[in-house]
Amino acid sequence: MITANMHEAKSRLSALVKAVEEDGETVIICRNGKEVAEIRRRPQHKPFRRNLTPDPSLRVILAPGYDPTEALTEDEWPSECR
Repeated sequence: MITANMHEAKSRLSALVKAVEEDGETVIICRNGKEVAEIRRRPQHKPFRRNLTPDPSLRVILAPGYDPTEALTEDEWPSECR
């Protein structure tokens, strides 16, 4: 554990963070001799994995004989588009 006063912490912030990051140290920052902050390494969590399996209830079933790539006929267009 490393203890540093406010002025020292401001001057050596990069070195203190490096000690936390590489050595797993805990840094205590003091103001007027009293502990006011603590810098320590965060525990590593497993990354969140999504369940990307398809839901069978959402499967699209097309009508028999329907071809989605076939162009619409004139009577299939909405009346406001004619």
